Amino acid sequence: MGSRDLRRIYAIEPNKWTVLEEKEAPGIPWAVVATGETLHFTIGEGPEDDRYIRRFVPKVGFWDTERIACPEFTGSYLSYDGEHLYLSQWYQHRILKLDASGKILRVIDVGAEICGHVFVDGSIYVLRGTEQGNEDWRIARLDPRDETPDVQDLARVPFPCRSLTFDGTNFWTNHRAANETVSFAPPD
Repeated sequence: MGSRDLRRIYAIEPNKWTVLEEKEAPGIPWAVVATGETLHFTIGEGPEDDRYIRRFVPKVGFWDTERIACPEFTGSYLSYDGEHLYLSQWYQHRILKLDASGKILRVIDVGAEICGHVFVDGSIYVLRGTEQGNEDWRIARLDPRDETPDVQDLARVPFPCRSLTFDGTNFWTNHRAANETVSFAPPD
């Protein structure tokens, strides 16, 4: 997990919720996804918070030579299908499928702002909605194998959520305003 305010990342022991390792990030850590033995982070750098994807190797650190500029220097959350990274662009309402060099292979429009997404059994689950005013978020599902994926809302999220992951049984997100991590079963 990361702290954007402290610009640090943390390895957490999941059963006890204790910090195993702490490292300084080369900018603001916005998101992370596991990609096999490594992690990929979306990092905001410089005074304009330009977004880059950086590779991180546990017990080693960030690879300074491996930095991919996000399209238009914007991007937030990451997911991984076992072969490709997917980067969401919050205000553009889209998820981008990227090749290893950051080239856009596909654009998936989700029809709303995006505050997290994750792959589960070949589908993408996405937190989508609006931030302004009274935040309103839904968890939705889409099949990225479809030429034009049908984004189906499954349930309303009753708090302002950020980020999404899946542990094989439950989804996890955070309620930033309450400083809480929240787990929930997959909606039908």
